[in-house]
Amino acid sequence: MRKNAGVALFVSAFALAAWPAFGQSGDHLEIINHPNYDKSLFMPFSPAIKIKSGKLLWLAGGTALPVYHDHPHKREQILQYLPNDLEAQTRQAMDGIMQTLKAAGASPKDVVHVFIFRARPRMGDIGKSSAVVNSYFAPYNHKPTTTNMAVLELGEPEQLVEIQVVAVVD
Repeated sequence: MRKNAGVALFVSAFALAAWPAFGQSGDHLEIINHPNYDKSLFMPFSPAIKIKSGKLLWLAGGTALPVYHDHPHKREQILQYLPNDLEAQTRQAMDGIMQTLKAAGASPKDVVHVFIFRARPRMGDIGKSSAVVNSYFAPYNHKPTTTNMAVLELGEPEQLVEIQVVAVVD
């Protein structure tokens, strides 16, 4: 009886410890954390995600321009959709990305990696863009792996951000 209680306690403790790894993502993803991960630290991303099943879905870089827009870009579209506001452009880019994920039968919880490219960086921009991007995953309790970098320039002088996403779908 005592041995069974010990086994039950071990299994319960393991399941409780593993629950965040399985609960944060789609069924085909597993969040990987180091054994010594300090859960009291706020991490807006996961260090790694293991793909257990499914197919990779690569999204084209999303900008504040609508997903479907003229090429070459038209000046009036640039002026209409690219305000000089990093957070607004990030929200518009993420809205387009969410539409594309939905069209592919995916959701934010299926995202494995987010690449954020910021032009004309200013102090604090990394936190601003990350906060907006993270707000799209927070309702799913999901933190994809992330790369957030400053770049010299993007497609248009007014463009402050471009975001690319990789997801896993069945």
